[in-house]
Amino acid sequence: MDFDDSRLADSPMSPQADEALRHLAGAGARIRREASQPARDLAQRFEAGRRPRGVVALGRGARLLRAVMEPFCPSPFVAWPFDGLPAWVGALDLVVVLAPEGSEPGLVQAAREAARRGSAVMLAGRPDSVIAEAAAGRSSLLVPMETGDELACVVQVLAVLHELGLAPHLVPESVAEACDLVAQESSPHRSLADNPAKDLALNLAEAQPLLFGGTVLAARAARRVAESLRRHSGRPALAADAQELEPVLVSTHNRDLFADPFDEPAELRPVLLVLDDGTQDALARRAAGELVTLANHHDVRVCTISAEGSSAVDRYASLLYRGLYGSTWLAIGLGRL
Repeated sequence: MDFDDSRLADSPMSPQADEALRHLAGAGARIRREASQPARDLAQRFEAGRRPRGVVALGRGARLLRAVMEPFCPSPFVAWPFDGLPAWVGALDLVVVLAPEGSEPGLVQAAREAARRGSAVMLAGRPDSVIAEAAAGRSSLLVPMETGDELACVVQVLAVLHELGLAPHLVPESVAEACDLVAQESSPHRSLADNPAKDLALNLAEAQPLLFGGTVLAARAARRVAESLRRHSGRPALAADAQELEPVLVSTHNRDLFADPFDEPAELRPVLLVLDDGTQDALARRAAGELVTLANHHDVRVCTISAEGSSAVDRYASLLYRGLYGSTWLAIGLGRL
């Protein structure tokens, strides 16, 4: 399906497009809703979760939790992707279960097993869910969830873990404001000339995106945006390390400036999309610079998504939602929404 930039104009949209944009715009509100109960009050009820021998996180968002906590957490941290629990988990450990969307059988089993072993259990989920019942015990804490939003869940859990001395300082309101800022700049009421999300969609209109994030959090945001681009466009989108993207860039042939565009359909050429969270890490900046130089040498367009915010999670949310808005506007331009 061909991209039509007239679909990006401020005009009546399909119900599907309107719903998708409204959901993205509600990110800040969902974070505030999940953080309505102060993290300090929750942490004060959970002495069992202080100074654990090790921390194991399960569920959607566990790897994001690890990306934020690993440089700070005084205890060994594992994001466990399998069913059940590691054999070594016991009464001295903390098990964090992220279940904002409901009671998946594997997570219910893990929560029940953690309680049986006497581990401290922090469950982020709905109070009336099966998993809340499975995790209940003297050494458990329920962090109540209502929205089913993964990022909002992780933000609130990080705020509680900070109060327990296990995670860096985090202000949920600051993350919510970062999401609100992206919503304002990506609004359907802002024209293409003043809307970075619409501009990103235009740049990806006839492209196969290659996404790069130089830090752990930027790379995670790149993977999430790539998933959204594949879902919304039906086209390949690759998020990878610099070493994995270099061969793709090198194999891209330069465009024939004299080719007749009407003789054959336009090919989908790679576009390098760099997610820049403002890191000062020399290795990450060097890798990004080398990729950009290589892309320019092989006539590959380069687009950059930049982050704003005072904390790493603020900047992650900024990158993520700028990419998600761009992929949604791409779908609208392609007539898929």
